[in-house]
Amino acid sequence: MPSTPKLRIVYAGTPEFAVPALQALIDSPHEVAAVYTQPDRPAGRGRRLMPGPVKRVALEHGIAVEQPERLKSADVQERLRGYAPDVMVVAAYGLILPKAVLDIPEHGCLNIHASLLPRWRGAAPIQRAILAGDTETGVTLMQMAPGLDTGDMLMKARTPIGPTDTAQDLHDRLAIQGAALLLTCLEALVKGRLEPEPQDDSLATYAGKLSKAEAQLDWFLAAATLDRQVRAFNPWPVAFTHLDDQPLRIWQARPVASPVTAPPGTVVAEGPVGIDVATGDGLLRLTRVQFPGGRPLDAHEVLNSRSLLGERLEKWEV
Repeated sequence: MPSTPKLRIVYAGTPEFAVPALQALIDSPHEVAAVYTQPDRPAGRGRRLMPGPVKRVALEHGIAVEQPERLKSADVQERLRGYAPDVMVVAAYGLILPKAVLDIPEHGCLNIHASLLPRWRGAAPIQRAILAGDTETGVTLMQMAPGLDTGDMLMKARTPIGPTDTAQDLHDRLAIQGAALLLTCLEALVKGRLEPEPQDDSLATYAGKLSKAEAQLDWFLAAATLDRQVRAFNPWPVAFTHLDDQPLRIWQARPVASPVTAPPGTVVAEGPVGIDVATGDGLLRLTRVQFPGGRPLDAHEVLNSRSLLGERLEKWEV
């Protein structure tokens, strides 16, 4: 039986989300000719330039690394063309690919997108899905085209969003799903079995970038809404409120259906399992919080040093 043809691939990605797919390609029969990733950024207390996760994996495996600031210049495009890619695979790269770049690989550019397109096109699909109360999300393999996540869909994998799933939980799960889906998609590509499906633009929603300001909790909202906010913004930028004129970060919480008579934001009960705060509808039980300058603490650790009963958590205008 003839073996499946190998593809010569240029991979473009930067953060941790893009690592499983790169590793899957490295472990596959396909050839990773080069990795494109964003320039090193300052990090840590010393603000030293640090390579991103994808670059570190590429260097460990002796793969050529390219880090252009942009992809619009003719020189950059000619260098990419020199790698003679059959296909370019993109996952959370962070740079816009001009049409001239999309046209370089023989089979174009494939994108691993962390939503079930056309829902949640854009930069933060995982977090927006949680915030909206979606019960399902997934990964879409898309043929890239000019425009924001508008290309034809090639394959999808689905996963439920559980009641305790954080953005980090979904991130990790979808990164692994995306890697597996990519290999399946490439196998179908070389066998000529891909069936592109156009997106229905009328069903599209936009997943805008996250901001720190929107992570502030408004205690007049329902506990279920605040719970989604806490989960969506874990691990960044982390939901927060204010206590005694200081920010209090909320890492973990869960809604509790209970009649509420206290003003929203009031701590009405506390115990080893959590700190209960009145909301516009029900209670939000805080189970892991972080005071300024300290580490995240479970509720029982907080109560070992102080009581919050009767305190009022507030939203500041920003």
